[in-house]
Amino acid sequence: MFTGIVEEQGRIEAIADLGDSIRLTVRGPLVVSDAGHGDSISVNGCCLTVSDQSGETFDADVMKESLDKTNLGDLVVGDAVNLERAMPAGARLGGHIVQGHGDGTGRILDRTPSDNWEVVRIALDADIAKYLVNKGSVTVDGTSLTVVEVVGRPRSGTGEPWFSVSLIPTTLEETTLGAKVPGDRVNLEVDILAKYVERLLGQAQQTGGNA
Repeated sequence: MFTGIVEEQGRIEAIADLGDSIRLTVRGPLVVSDAGHGDSISVNGCCLTVSDQSGETFDADVMKESLDKTNLGDLVVGDAVNLERAMPAGARLGGHIVQGHGDGTGRILDRTPSDNWEVVRIALDADIAKYLVNKGSVTVDGTSLTVVEVVGRPRSGTGEPWFSVSLIPTTLEETTLGAKVPGDRVNLEVDILAKYVERLLGQAQQTGGNA
């Protein structure tokens, strides 16, 4: 489990093609400082397992499901990635509950700069948009953010769904989101609580009882 508070920007050192999967070698001095075999590290919001660690780098395998649902397959050697170690028990939950299980990807539509922040609009599929609410939480490339606005949810008839987030200077400087441009794909994970609510309400409707 993670919090969506990026600890450092790592760098892709190597990518090995394994046929139906890939193996990433990632440089991240901070996150590997106390990492061991089998530990979990979030890479652009995707929970990956450390298969090997040496010096300031670690290896992790990315299976087909993750390649299909995330932007990890788009990475090339030299790309920057957001890194976060799994949250230890008893630590402060600075962001929100993040599982590292990507729900899909979104696409940067545009960026509107301001003196003290920058508003970014992201297009996404309707089956993900339904879980977003104004002032709710969303994870974008492993970064916990607050939703400013959601437009074009199912039944709205407004076309392509999108949502917006405001990025403060710290986020712009310390995560890869500061360098994203319109057209770039980003990994999205919605708040898991929304999924549980949907599941419980659906069961209640089927049985005619209370959730």
